[in-house]
Amino acid sequence: MPATSPATPRYQTIPVTPFQQNCSLVWCPATMKAAVIDPGGDLPRIEAAVARQGVTLDQIWLTHAHIDHAGGTAELSARHGLPIIGPHPGDQFWIDGIAEQGRMFGFAQAEKFTPTRWLQDGDTVQVGDCVLHVRHCPGHTPGHVVFHSPQAQRAFVGDVLFAGSIGRTDFPGGNHAQLIASIRERLWPMGDDTVFIPGHGPESTFGEERRHNPFVRG
Repeated sequence: MPATSPATPRYQTIPVTPFQQNCSLVWCPATMKAAVIDPGGDLPRIEAAVARQGVTLDQIWLTHAHIDHAGGTAELSARHGLPIIGPHPGDQFWIDGIAEQGRMFGFAQAEKFTPTRWLQDGDTVQVGDCVLHVRHCPGHTPGHVVFHSPQAQRAFVGDVLFAGSIGRTDFPGGNHAQLIASIRERLWPMGDDTVFIPGHGPESTFGEERRHNPFVRG
């Protein structure tokens, strides 16, 4: 019997926090198990989306540990008994300082957490029958990762790349040259037709950004 290919995930984008961060609910249509990517806050809004879709929340996946992406992680994990998957160990210092990040930006009760599993370049994550590929894409933060579904032609890229822009590199651990290399060497090979869900703002395709984004075109 030939091996069956992974299922194609479905997803919903849920803007959360005053930063309008694109939290994503990703689920397997066969099992209705779901992962939430980057629960930065506004947990009732995330939980309402889970209820509307009729899915069972199964995991938390993190692209990186800035407060607007990870601020609600500890509470959501505790409420629902969810494993925390990611980011890469390079973001440990951001997790260690998440309470301080919360105080600085007015996020209530942001708590430190310990990932159940750290991620490395080339790993995979799975929810139900859906398998997504992990690429380590440092530059915005040292431990930033991206989740890619070839079946869906979708990539959840956090703050690496935006429609018409790129992630900031002026925070501690940021590196502009490293970010540009991550985009060109890790994202572009996913294909021009791949739609990416950024951490903020509208979706775009890698082809559109490769051709027209002034920071990385060419």
